[in-house]
Amino acid sequence: MARIKVEFKNAEGQTLAGLLETPPQAVPIARYALFAHCFTCGKDIAAASRISRALAGRGIAVLRFDFTGLGNSDGDFANTNFSSNVQDLLAAAEALKEHYRSPALLIGHSLGGAAVLAAASQLDSVEAVVTIGAPATASHVRHLFGTAQAELDEAGEAEVEIGSRSFRVKRQLLDDLNRYCDASHLRNLNRALLVFHAPLDQIVSIDEAARIYQTARHPKSFISLDQADHMLSNREDAEYVAETLIAWAGRYLNLSRREFEHSYGTAPPVESGEVLVTELDRKFLRGLYTRNHQSMSDEPQSVGGQDLGPSPYDLLLMALGSCTSMTLRMYANQKRLRLDSIEVRLRHDRVHADDCAECVEGTGKIDRITRSLTLSGDLTTAQRQRLLEIADRCPVHRTLENEPTITTQIDHDTG
Repeated sequence: MARIKVEFKNAEGQTLAGLLETPPQAVPIARYALFAHCFTCGKDIAAASRISRALAGRGIAVLRFDFTGLGNSDGDFANTNFSSNVQDLLAAAEALKEHYRSPALLIGHSLGGAAVLAAASQLDSVEAVVTIGAPATASHVRHLFGTAQAELDEAGEAEVEIGSRSFRVKRQLLDDLNRYCDASHLRNLNRALLVFHAPLDQIVSIDEAARIYQTARHPKSFISLDQADHMLSNREDAEYVAETLIAWAGRYLNLSRREFEHSYGTAPPVESGEVLVTELDRKFLRGLYTRNHQSMSDEPQSVGGQDLGPSPYDLLLMALGSCTSMTLRMYANQKRLRLDSIEVRLRHDRVHADDCAECVEGTGKIDRITRSLTLSGDLTTAQRQRLLEIADRCPVHRTLENEPTITTQIDHDTG
């Protein structure tokens, strides 16, 4: 799996930092998700990273990010509030839409769960929402301020300790939280909802989960986390959330059968001798399939890709190089040559014809492939020369030199 650093602007023009957890190369991306962390936490908390990695392994790419003023994101935490968190979520969704694909799934832990419940109705692409140890409304957080509430009322700001860390907060945070004391918006969620909560949660009472579940309309599901703590600090608890989440999402994200098989690493139907190429995002990422194998191609980040797979020209060179190596090995085995190992290094360039000494004709820019062989073993000079000649007899080499005819047709339109 790959983690891609993502930066985007919030509504105030500040830069927020995120990580996009993507599937391993053999697993195409079926959907994109947004993960909202708990109050005063960050994107790198254990629960967020473990759940994101597990989902990515099943084909759901997950973007987790630091809210304004936290972690690696710009801004002053004292100037933030629940409303700004919701706006940050919307900005993250817009960044996914612009560079990859709009999120179909929102996941929120603790106060992040309240945030995704508030943001979901503003994101048309979202098909499902998941909360983990979340309060029904943001006003639940008020109890974390304890005796500091009096100081906030008098001085307008105060130092509060949350989770063994100190934070400077302002009265505007409390005022904003008071605006989110009504859970009636959950009746208009209009998305599939999954609620995770531990009965013994000491931070957010399970009564909050009951309030979410009772207020929201179907389809909705509840899963008890038994002995888990609020932070899901036990690895097995986080993995349990991820495994049950992906099973639930298979139905409620409306994945087609082929997309659902993609998320589990199973290739779509492909005939023998055929290659299938599918889109995995709206830029350069592509799924590559034969009857029994699958891979991905992409472009480097320097030209706008994610660099999650070889580029099309890299794949062309790989085809030529692997065919060259196979052909040399077949010949060496047949002739009983003492050829211990073969390395084929290739490069593709666009050069001016005038600069290409080995090119016999052509003007302007032409394609040139340079192929270098490293042949290890007890070989005579004559044998090495013969192997050099055999390399040019590789079937892919001959196909490229013969300028194959390529015909293109449009099959039935499924759209």
